[in-house]
Amino acid sequence: MPAARAVAAVRHTRATKEPLMESKKVSESRVVMAQLMNPLDANPMGNVHGGVIMRLIDTAAGAAAMRHARKLAVTASIDRMDFHHPIFVGDLVTLKASVNLAGRSSMEVGVRVEAENLVTGEVRHTNSAYLTYVALDSKYRPAAVPTLILENGEDHRRNQQARARRELRLQERKKEAVERRDG
Repeated sequence: MPAARAVAAVRHTRATKEPLMESKKVSESRVVMAQLMNPLDANPMGNVHGGVIMRLIDTAAGAAAMRHARKLAVTASIDRMDFHHPIFVGDLVTLKASVNLAGRSSMEVGVRVEAENLVTGEVRHTNSAYLTYVALDSKYRPAAVPTLILENGEDHRRNQQARARRELRLQERKKEAVERRDG
């Protein structure tokens, strides 16, 4: 077992008192999905509905989370999503999903969406989204997930950004709890 995996496995076992769980590389859970956009996906102007893209994002991200955890995983939250460019009927939409951060039972998955005009070859980055998933055991309770092995500079950058987003989410939750309490 490589040293990084051994250290991560020992740390995980001590922290959770669960059986040894293998760490996983980011590349081991990456998902790439592609789908051709059809008239049923669009409004009368030929623009694909945002909800169709959101469903595809959730599908790709969920597959990456389950591939990482090798357990069922449910969507806990989705961060802000902006649509930078429209997607049209006839475009090939490609979604690239990867786990950016693995906690005890939660994972942040980033998804990049690109639309390709198959006639001209033009590829547009239409949106990106960050989703949080929680792995579940057979009784649908939160379950431990493997630690994440960062393989390159890009993985390290995404992991650091994911940690910052997680801190912001935790601060926002604390603020909301105070507001509900003081209501």
